[in-house]
Amino acid sequence: MRAGGTTRPSRSPGRGPKVRAAVLAATLSELAETGYTAMTIENVAQRAGVHKTTVYRRWQSRERLVAEAVTELAGTRVPFPDSDDIGADLRALARSLVRFLASPVGHAVTAVMLSDAGRIPEVADAQRSRFEARYRQAGPVIARAIARGELPPGTDPAEVVRNVLAPIYLRVLVTGEPISQSTADAAANAALAAARAGALSRP
Repeated sequence: MRAGGTTRPSRSPGRGPKVRAAVLAATLSELAETGYTAMTIENVAQRAGVHKTTVYRRWQSRERLVAEAVTELAGTRVPFPDSDDIGADLRALARSLVRFLASPVGHAVTAVMLSDAGRIPEVADAQRSRFEARYRQAGPVIARAIARGELPPGTDPAEVVRNVLAPIYLRVLVTGEPISQSTADAAANAALAAARAGALSRP
């Protein structure tokens, strides 16, 4: 048991994918509890129930570990919805982001990006990769919305996603204003209106 009463796992999670998943989950938990500055490989390994050499052998550095955790675990928590209603999809996307950012893991990821870790090349690259993956996920969804006549031809999936997410991240990262379901719905509705007006179409 560590200081503060947090119990560490005593059994190893095994090898291969299970170890990787346990270590990445432990990394985000450690970030949420201690922040990036105080986070150590040793504490992550203890929380995951593995030896620290196991972590060092696979990730080599704290920066690489954080980068992979941010990409692999945080990114999967906000899937891109896909139904027959693009308005509902965008609202569901925005609401999922709000829920994620309000969660302990979301707070940890936000703290990473606001700390010195956000300027580490591996972490910055991980963030870019995460958003690029989201843009790719949006492509087929937007294409089907165009085919249904819900959006004009040429609508840019990346621009739609940016316009949904930007107002939410503005509140969290810049102004410090609270976010809620109404914040999510307003962002999604504004992006939908802009897309339908052709403002988010490719030149």
